[in-house]
Amino acid sequence: MKFSVTTVMMPDCDLDETAALLSELGYDGVEWRVRRIPEDKKGGPYDAWGNVKNDLTPEKLAERPQILKDTAEQYHLPLPGLATNVSVDQYDDIRLIAEACAACNAPFFKVGAPERYHGSQSYNDLFQKALIAYRKALNIARDYGVRMVVEVHRNTIMVSTSLAYRLVSHFNPKDIGVIYDLSNMTMEGFECSRLALELLGPFLAHVHVAGHRPVIQEQQEDGTAVWVWEATSLAEGMMDYEQCFRDLKAVGY
Repeated sequence: MKFSVTTVMMPDCDLDETAALLSELGYDGVEWRVRRIPEDKKGGPYDAWGNVKNDLTPEKLAERPQILKDTAEQYHLPLPGLATNVSVDQYDDIRLIAEACAACNAPFFKVGAPERYHGSQSYNDLFQKALIAYRKALNIARDYGVRMVVEVHRNTIMVSTSLAYRLVSHFNPKDIGVIYDLSNMTMEGFECSRLALELLGPFLAHVHVAGHRPVIQEQQEDGTAVWVWEATSLAEGMMDYEQCFRDLKAVGY
């Protein structure tokens, strides 16, 4: 089993600073963040979901895809994939990123559904819309020999492994896979890890880990507790990572 870091969690490091640190710490690879900084966040404090020092956009990567390939060779940090936040119905971006992936030897890139689930639209309608969009986007990515992946993520139509599987099972696992995100599953969509991994089978592409635990934010007048999720170290989080790693090894990951 190999361990990489997604640079979404390193907003205050540029490309070389990121690669040098991860190489020094002995990681096996790096999953580069490829996203556009929101207009209202540009120039602001560095933040995982806002401004970042390593501003690697889809356009910049398409212009200089060799930069990630050269960095991987210089620091001995292969690319397991790219952490994009592109939506599956953004077909021009899909082509841009797929072409860049092929040029820098990134096996996959993350692609989200057209819309998140907020309860305002039926899950069934959102699922059918996503199915059509993924079918079209896969035809684009397939031309470049690059795999698309979906992520088990809260507030989406893929909050659990089984819901992610329901989507990707319509396609060839060579073309699409699943990021098994244990952190997101802690907060929403938890399923027994061994069962979930057996269900995914060849669709299992990558794994994300992080620590979270529930804490009481406030106590209402009627005694009801209002719970929120707090980020923690892996050791203090809710997930039994030792068991998850055993299950990953058991299924051959």
